Amino acid sequence: MRQHRVRIAGWLILVFFALGGLNPFAAAADKKQGKRQEIRKMAQQTLDRLYGVHPSAKAAVENAKGYAVFSNFGMKIFLAGGGSGSGVAVNRVTKQETFMKMAEVQAGLGIGIKKFSVIFVFETEQALESFVNRGWEFGGQATAAAKAGQKGGALAGATSVSPGVWMYQLTDTGLAAEVTAKGTKYFKDSSLN
Repeated sequence: MRQHRVRIAGWLILVFFALGGLNPFAAAADKKQGKRQEIRKMAQQTLDRLYGVHPSAKAAVENAKGYAVFSNFGMKIFLAGGGSGSGVAVNRVTKQETFMKMAEVQAGLGIGIKKFSVIFVFETEQALESFVNRGWEFGGQATAAAKAGQKGGALAGATSVSPGVWMYQLTDTGLAAEVTAKGTKYFKDSSLN
């Protein structure tokens, strides 16, 4: 009788694990997929917002070899500040997604909290691959004014940050008049790729 109960309990445990209950791998995979889905949703909402503020940006993104979209949150209190964010880079040719992170460090006097979005447009696959595989770092005082009409109609409002790479920055009030990327680093998110 006791052996029969042990055998039944063993079968129930096997069935429970087979159905995904208490399976830590299944839970981790679900969490990873959920986070990826959140980032995809944020990216699409950010692109839709960019297209609403600057309609010609849609052609720039659709004609590019790739793009990357990040949502960033930063805080500055007195002499130090920093921020972090997440995003996704998409190769429009291969449709491959690479999930990424960003980190930002600021120095200088100030107080404030900022939330903004950044959209990179890559004219060449080499520029996209370099961004994705080597990461990217803006140092020092990387600030550039966004100029209308710099590269025809599609990239008006974007700032050239590197050969073949354009950047849009959105704030709560719309397209930023100036792109600030001081002490910002972009890199692959090893937990989501």
